[in-house]
Amino acid sequence: MAEKKGEKRNNLVVRVGTPDDLDEIMALAMAACEENGFVSPNPEKLLYEIWPALNRDKGIIGIISEPGGPAEGAILLRIGNIWYSDHQILEERAVFIHPDFRVASGGRARKLCDFAKKVSDELGMPLTIGVLSNQRTEGKVRMYRRIFGEPSGAFFLYGKKTGEWKQAAE
Repeated sequence: MAEKKGEKRNNLVVRVGTPDDLDEIMALAMAACEENGFVSPNPEKLLYEIWPALNRDKGIIGIISEPGGPAEGAILLRIGNIWYSDHQILEERAVFIHPDFRVASGGRARKLCDFAKKVSDELGMPLTIGVLSNQRTEGKVRMYRRIFGEPSGAFFLYGKKTGEWKQAAE
């Protein structure tokens, strides 16, 4: 039985994205930028981050989707270096659930965060992950605290609000 938009599905599985998922991931990335970006996105730069991860080249994408269906949510993880060290870390670039698949107890965001923890554990690399959003921020932070423990600081955005660039462009 197919799930209706926004309906909770009990068999959620995060699978590793492949190059065949490019169109769905790019569409999801643009939707994420429209909602959470604070400056205009560059699709070429998105592709520069997404394509290697879909090919498991210094990154990985976890995706939730039914076979042949739309991307319900995804997480983009890249391997990089923190600015002051040569030590490799796993950096979350984005976690996003498509608005059509958000429900309070849907579990998609938690599954994607658990995927990130699993990748971090398997690679033996520390994971940096956070919330950069002016929408539903407190709830997201509470969820992250439950999944990852106490935060290591806070992040601030001065002079802009997430989603603001899209409103200004319209």
